[in-house]
Amino acid sequence: MTAPTDVHPFAPFEWLLSLRYLRARRQEGFISVNAGFSFLGIMLGVATLIIVMAVMNGFRKELLDKILGLNGHLLIQPLESPLTDWREVADRVGKVEGIRLAAPIVEGQALASSPFSAAGVLLRGVLAADLGKLPSVANNIRQGTLDGFDEGQGVAIGRRLADQLSLRAGDSVTLVAPRGAVTPMGTTPRIKTYKVAAVFEVGMSEYDAAFVFMPLVESQAYFNRAGDVTAIEVYTDNPDRIEHYRRLVSDAAGRPIYMVDWRQRNATFFSALQVERNVMFMILTIIVIVAAFNITSGLIMLVKDKGRDIGILRTMGVTQGAIMRVFMVTGASVGIVGTLVGFILALVICLNIESIRRFVSWVTNTELFSPELYFLSKLPADVDGGETAAVVVMALALSLLATLYPAWRAARLDPVEALRYE
Repeated sequence: MTAPTDVHPFAPFEWLLSLRYLRARRQEGFISVNAGFSFLGIMLGVATLIIVMAVMNGFRKELLDKILGLNGHLLIQPLESPLTDWREVADRVGKVEGIRLAAPIVEGQALASSPFSAAGVLLRGVLAADLGKLPSVANNIRQGTLDGFDEGQGVAIGRRLADQLSLRAGDSVTLVAPRGAVTPMGTTPRIKTYKVAAVFEVGMSEYDAAFVFMPLVESQAYFNRAGDVTAIEVYTDNPDRIEHYRRLVSDAAGRPIYMVDWRQRNATFFSALQVERNVMFMILTIIVIVAAFNITSGLIMLVKDKGRDIGILRTMGVTQGAIMRVFMVTGASVGIVGTLVGFILALVICLNIESIRRFVSWVTNTELFSPELYFLSKLPADVDGGETAAVVVMALALSLLATLYPAWRAARLDPVEALRYE
């Protein structure tokens, strides 16, 4: 006859006992309630951590796409002399492998006004062909058209600016620049009225409320820059390889230039996003750790309650290792199931997060995620596979570690002491 001590680890009777301890009897209701709270804690902790990380990733990805979709990855500015040779420079840079677009621009600030309101704007003069190669603008025209943009004196404005000024495509907008014609009496502001040729919507409130695109030739005349441009915006195939492209562009320019890349232009903004993301991860990880402590406390109470059972099992020849595995499986089951349910819940919420936001806004009659505060018009969520896997593995590891001490105490329980007062 084979002794019970020869039974292999994680034998069926160990699983049977573990599952039995998870289904507490009526008089052990507090233990089952504690296990339920542990399950909820792990589930909500994992789900919250995955959802928040996905939203933070979505924020970064969407903002990066919006910012780099409208602003170049590399900005070429003149050094020593004005960019009067901008055509030749843009042509040479545009032929560099990996450069998607080299767009000369004339940029300046102005005041846009209508009979109803006024707002400060950023005027950007571009060629129609270059504007058509910017999908964030060309693919998001809400009113009017960009056809014949170079020939006419029309401008393209953002949707939020159009709403603020109560303008539509075909209406007129007056632009006032502080530096205009130079007269014996001093410099006078330049005031000119343009037709609104198109209304675009990038999806980033800051851009939709401030950008006005103007034909390049007209902007040169408007800002007194006949024959030269402010800078050349360079768009690459891969913004993450910007150092590589800096060297190539510097060689191709063929003249003294000063370059600023997208990381330098937005360093403070994206650094703040990264710090916020890391802090949120640390704070929300504490929720999972607290839930793991709940598993520990629940198992300690279970071991105390099951002292007589442990004593009987030990006298029947069940090994300390088997007792330890029984309680480890009991506690780990709560953590594993809670983690998996939290993972599924997080995926469901992330896939429907914009619909959920709209529903909550409708129920509470408030505007959640205001574009004025959060820049974007929609709530983004981008689930990163590696990051999500790390969260799940961390939760599973914490759940397992939380069972070690109570299981060790159960295995070390003296059967004589356990049965003495029973």
